[in-house]
Formats: sequence, C-alpha cells, structure tokens
Amino acid sequence: MEKIYEPKDVEARRYAEWEERGYFHAEPTPGKQKYSITIPPPNVTGSLHMGHALCYTVQDVLGRWKKMSGFTVLILPGTDHAGIATQNVVEKQIAKDGLTRFDLGREKFVEKVWEWKAEYGTRIVSQLKRLGCAFDWQRERFTLDERYADAVLQAFVRFYDAGLIYKGNRLINWCPRCQTVISDIEVEEEDQAGHLWHIRYPFADGSGSVVVATSRPETMLGDSAVAVNPEDERYTALIGKMIALPLTNRQIPLIADSYASAEFGTGAVKVTPAHDPNDYEAGKRNNLEQITVIGFDGNMTAQAGERYSTMDRYEARNLIVADLEELGLLEKVEDHPHRVPTCERCHTTIEPLLSDQWFMKMANTELVAGAIDVAENDSIEFVPDRYKKIYLDWMNGLRDWPLSRQLWWGHRLPVYYRPDGTHVAARNWQEAVERAGTDQLTQEEDVLDTWFSSALWPFATLGWPEKTPDLEYFYPTDVLTTSREILYLWVARMIMTGIEFMGEKPFDQVYIFATVLDKKGRRMSKSSGNGIDPVDMIDKYGTDALRFSLLRLASKGQDIRFSEDRIPEARNFANKLWNAARFVLMYTGDDYTPIAPDSDSYSLPERWILSRLQHTARTVNASLASYDLDDACNALHEFLWNEYCDWFVELCKPALNGEDEAAKERAKFVLVTVLESTLRLLHPVMPFVTEEIWQAIPHQGESICSAFYPQPDETLVDLSAESGMALLIDSITALRTLRAEFTPGGQENEAARAAILARRFTVTAVADSDSARTTLTDQISALTNLARLGTVTIESATPEGTRTVATGVSGATFYIPADELLEGVDPVKESTRLATEIAKLEKERGGLEGRLNNPQFVERALPEVVEKARTDSADLTQRIAKLAARREMLAG
Repeated sequence: MEKIYEPKDVEARRYAEWEERGYFHAEPTPGKQKYSITIPPPNVTGSLHMGHALCYTVQDVLGRWKKMSGFTVLILPGTDHAGIATQNVVEKQIAKDGLTRFDLGREKFVEKVWEWKAEYGTRIVSQLKRLGCAFDWQRERFTLDERYADAVLQAFVRFYDAGLIYKGNRLINWCPRCQTVISDIEVEEEDQAGHLWHIRYPFADGSGSVVVATSRPETMLGDSAVAVNPEDERYTALIGKMIALPLTNRQIPLIADSYASAEFGTGAVKVTPAHDPNDYEAGKRNNLEQITVIGFDGNMTAQAGERYSTMDRYEARNLIVADLEELGLLEKVEDHPHRVPTCERCHTTIEPLLSDQWFMKMANTELVAGAIDVAENDSIEFVPDRYKKIYLDWMNGLRDWPLSRQLWWGHRLPVYYRPDGTHVAARNWQEAVERAGTDQLTQEEDVLDTWFSSALWPFATLGWPEKTPDLEYFYPTDVLTTSREILYLWVARMIMTGIEFMGEKPFDQVYIFATVLDKKGRRMSKSSGNGIDPVDMIDKYGTDALRFSLLRLASKGQDIRFSEDRIPEARNFANKLWNAARFVLMYTGDDYTPIAPDSDSYSLPERWILSRLQHTARTVNASLASYDLDDACNALHEFLWNEYCDWFVELCKPALNGEDEAAKERAKFVLVTVLESTLRLLHPVMPFVTEEIWQAIPHQGESICSAFYPQPDETLVDLSAESGMALLIDSITALRTLRAEFTPGGQENEAARAAILARRFTVTAVADSDSARTTLTDQISALTNLARLGTVTIESATPEGTRTVATGVSGATFYIPADELLEGVDPVKESTRLATEIAKLEKERGGLEGRLNNPQFVERALPEVVEKARTDSADLTQRIAKLAARREMLAG
C-alpha cells in the first residue's frame, strides 16, 4: 500500500473493474430474494447538485448492502426528458443567438433539444459513476426512448378508453412566459408586497352602492356578479339587485353564496369566473357568465373594452385604478402583502384562464381510491411516517389533472381529430385510422405533462406493457428514495398508475430524504449561487469523503445544512482507515494467512474488540434497515476511529513487539479479522477505499462488492470484557485528563509544562470491587504504558499521610501525590493565570445565566437552544470549580 491514500488514483480504476466484471448487472434469479430500486430519473436540464448526490448515494448504499447480504439487486438508472424545464433551458440557449423556437420550427427545435440531451444526459451518467453508484448501466432508460414511448402511448389509450381522459374548457394555470398550462402542484406561492383596492360598485337604479375589495382591479372588467353571504343581514334586502359594473356598460347581479365571508372586509366580494379558481366554482353554482378579459399573452382582450384592449395586464391595472379614482369610485387603497402564484420554472405570475385542455379524472375515481387505500392500510410505508398524512390529505382533495402542455418537447398526445372535430386516441397512425374510420386525421399538437410519462417509471422501465421476466421478478420495487417536493407530482401518480396497470403498488416503502441546505440554511441552487457541485468536491477530497460527510447528516429531519467544511473530517476518516491498514500490514506482511487461535486464549482487549464489532454490526444493519444512515455512519466512525484505532491498536503494540509468539499471533489475527470485517461493514458507504484496502489484506473472494455483509455473532458478545475494558479506558482517560489539568499554560511555563508531560507519576489505585481490582491488576501494564505512569499500586483503602489529588471513575479512584503534580510549577504565576481563566469563564457563565433567568428567552427560544444554554452553564460551573480547587492547592 502507498504511504498516502490518493482517491484519484483509485476511483476510476476500481469503478472500471466493477463495471467490467458485471458487478452492477442483475438478472432475474427465481428462488433468490430480490431487491430493486428504479432511481428517480434526474432531469436532463443540466448537471447534478448536492441534493442529487445525497439521493443517489442513499440508494447506492442500500443496494450495495443488500447485494452483500445475499439479494439479487437491481438499481435501474435513467433520465427524464423533463418537458417544460428542458424546453425552457434550450429556448434560453438559442435566445443568445437572437432566435426563438418559432424561428426554427418544431422539427428543428426538437433536434436542438435532442442535442442538449445527448450532452447533459452523458454528463449526468458520468457524475453518477463518479459518485460510485453501482447502477445497472446495461438497463439505462430515458423517458423519451422508443420502448418507453410505447408504454406512454399504451397508458394514455387505456385511460382514454376507460373514460378517464377527456377534453374540456376549464380554468387552468397559465404561464404567459412559458406559454403553456401548468398543474396546481407546479405553481409556487411567492410572498409579494401589494395593495388592496376598495372599489365602490353602484346599484343600477341609483339607490346606493356596495364596496368590494380586490388585489387585482384589472379583473373587474370580467366580473359576472358580486356575492354576499346568505346569512349576512346587512345585505338580505339587497340580494337580487343589479349593479352597474364600473368602466363597462354591463350590469351584474348581487347574489347570495356561502363563498362570501361576512367577517372579511365589507362582506361583499366580486366574482370573476374566468380568472379565479374560487370564482370559477361560484360561477358554476350560480350559472354565471364566464368573461375572459386577460389573454394567453398576458394582455387584455377585446372583452375588456376598447380602452384597455391589448394593454399589458399590469399597465391596464394602473389605468383602471386611475379611471376609478377620477370617477370617485375608489374608496381607499391599503398596503396588502399577499401570496402570488408563480411558475416554478420561470417565476412569472400565473394567470388563471379558461382554456380547452385535456384532463384526467381524479376525484371520486377508483384510481385515486386504490392509491389512498395502500397508504391507509400501510401497504406502502412512508419514512418518516409524517409524510403519510401529508400524502393522504392531498389525495383526498384532488382535482382533475390537466394533462396537455403547449410545448414541443415531450410525448405528443396520441389523439387524432376527424375533419368534424371529433377525436379518437390511438397508439399509432394505423390504429388511429382504424378507430376513426378515415385517414383524414390531424394529430393533437400538444404534448403530455412530463409527470404522466414519469408516473409509469417503476414498471415501464422493466418492459411493460409486455409481460417480461424483469417485470415479473423485480416488480414491485422495494423502496423509492425521493424528496418531499415531488411527493404529489410524482410519488402519488406512480402509486395510481402502478395499481391501475400492474394491479399492485409500485414500491413497498417511500423514503423522503432531507433537503440539502447551505450552511446559512438556504436551499442550495445554482441560480442562488450557493450550490456545491459534487464533482468539484470529489476532485478535491475523494468520493468516499463526500459520501460519508453527506450521509452523516442524513437524519430523518426536514433539512440538513451542508458546507464544504464538513468534508475534510470525512477525508481524515478515510486516511485514518488507510493508516490503520498500513499498520496492520507492517506486522502481518503480504503473505500472512490468518489462523484462528484458541478463543479461550484471547486477552481482555481482544475479547473486547471482537465483542464491540458485533455490537457495531448489529447497529449498522438495523440503522440501514430503518434508513437511519447517519446512525450507521456514526457507529462505524466511533468503532473504527476510537475503539479500533485509538485503543485496540495501541493495546496490541506490546504483544506485537514482544517475545511471546502466541500473543503476537493472536494480536495479528484479531487485528486482521476485525479490520476485514469493518471494511465490509463500511463498504456500502465508502466503496473505493474499502475495496482498495480489502484487496491488500487477507480476504476471500474476488471483490468486496460481492463479499458477505457482516452480521452480529452473538457468541462473540462478551459483556464481561466490555465492562473490564470500560474501566481500563475510563481510568486511562481520567489520568490523562488530570495530567492535562495540572499542566500550566502560557509560554512562560513552557519548561514546567514539558516536565509534567514527561513525568511518570506515582499512582495509588483503590478499586471499588473485586472484579475491578482483578481487571486493574491484570491490565496494570496497559494502564502504566498508556497513561504514562510510574509506580502503580492497587490498594483497598484511601492512602493517608500524604497530600494527594484524586480522580475517580466508575469502579476505581486514583490518587497522585500533589507534590509530584506541582513540581516545577511557579505557584504565583500559575495562580495568577488560573484567576484570569476563572474570571473569563465566570463572565461567560454570567451571560448564559442572564439569558436563562430571562422568562422571554426561556419561553420563546427553541427548546434545544434553552437546553444547550443550561448544559453549557453547568459545564462552565464544573470547570470553574476545578480551576478554583487547583488555585487552592497552589496556595496550600
């Protein structure tokens, strides 16, 4: 092994070997348990970000773990054409040359998008390989490839034939910038400063007026009524009166509808059915006229009147307000911050508009009922479980799904129109002619919402609609790992289509991983300039370091804060592992063959480390099963760094360097055995460094990828050894701490500090029990060496007649003569230094106590913040007491 681990020299070579040997490929294996994941296909809109890195690392860890546990594992990769998102990106690209898609025409523009896909689809695959993802690249899919397109056509026609897909004129969300309809769940709500205009609507008979308030005065030109609550006594006698709608020559009625709230504003609301979802429903209930005054280009229509026609909607707003004010109909204007619906792609304000679109029935369908049932009966488990309620709340309030998009990139709707305007759905032209009874057909121009095609992902990727061996064996998949943002967009729709077409749920579990934020708590994105490119971090620190640092943060909380500062610690962990392996090989050599010794001959440290290995294996397996990947990583870090490297390796050195050949062989065997098992435990998380080391030490098999994943061996669990080692470790740690506490600080005390660090103190140990006494007696050599002690005696009573300083642990107390601790220390200088330190700590504690004594802080701060303040204060009190005791000793 090289002296220093260089990831860049290892990763490409090892990944190429894994691919060449087919470790990632899976074939149906009847009689063998399978584990399958179809990865969330990243959009071909650019390169992957840190959120992707976490998502795909989680899936890779699960897949590698299951493969090593004996499963046939398929992790199927692919990419999504991403409809509107990809089209927007390419439109921006050609705009740099002063072109629009209309300049190119549909065919040429789509060619441009395919060129983009070829570049960025390849880049995404390259990134996933750099992340170490053990995905079956022989099965890579794209949501616009030919076989997948066949599945989309089949699904659409089956839904159409079942009466679930229809064309209707309904209110939709329209993006004037993207020039397409978008679904409710592709709309983002943005907090914006605005106004509330209070407008006086006069009655047509001149008997008075009613005041309504609106945040969008430009839509008043399309009002069909003013509504009041039927229980509102202020308006009971006025219901049915006609209103002369300002700025128009129309009259509209004052109607009663429970949609109006008597408690809000004046209790009267304007009803504009063609430009507001709630007004649309109220209009249907009251059979009101639908008047469209804003067009698809965001400009006012002819129905808005000659004065405002063709004006931009916001220009018209300003003119309308000015006109109302001139007529004396503007009662007042209030500042009114409100949430504005915007397009999630381009952030343009959405315009609710009436439009002929293709819809899919959702509400009160068996399709939705089945998708609700699998969640309610826990056939599909949501992790964390709070997302089950979120999912069900949304499913129980579904509206019909608008399927058509006014785009060129995507799956063109397989709908064909006859000359008379009637239509049929068909999978191809020949079938359309057969169904329509004529070849005088025109295909629908619109494309499908991208989520329609991606909803088929878990089974279309496995060969549906054909009954393939892959589909029979690998479906349903085991887990979907995804982000909370697409719980509705994608997860719910996969569940619906899976049940509809496969008769079975598409996955057993849905794991919602945390959102990656920057260190300031902001969502990472390239547009915000705070994104971290995973490949940049891999180039700098190595893949294993990036994976480990991400996974240690991947708790079941909502969000995780990530910064580059996290990665060096993980790189240090990889280096620690590398150095531990080099240490082991230094003693075993390249040709060492492990031969198990008689288990009765193991020393306390050897019994302990073997026992701790079993606990670690149990914790890691359980944590991976419950998606607590942070717990798995922390357990591995604690075991390898602290228990194996910091303690066991040090405790082995006397045997390795001694003359007792049997003890030497035992130490070598345990060192190698535990290291090899730990490498296998760690492999799913840090695949490259573990493979490289595993190949250098004694092992069985061709690759660690297919080696058996360690399971706990209960026969090696030794609670007695763990108790004994806990006493030894605690004792060494306490004695080291005591030495450090009495080591003077400051440059002026350098000589005294060096003397105390080098001095081997006389120690008297008083054991609390016979077992503790036996342990300390048996391990007195380890205690002496690692705590750097001189003479150690073990007594049954506290020493008398000599001034001593004591430090205690559970099971024993240790006494060191005070004169030895203070030898060479200038009492005046050290006392002055301690006084300064105490004053500093007391000031710090005073600040914490001031906050804790403030009721507002205790009541309003987060509970964890208050608890931390209490813990910090208690810690400072303990430190101050110790320093004060040392000052007192110096004085005496």
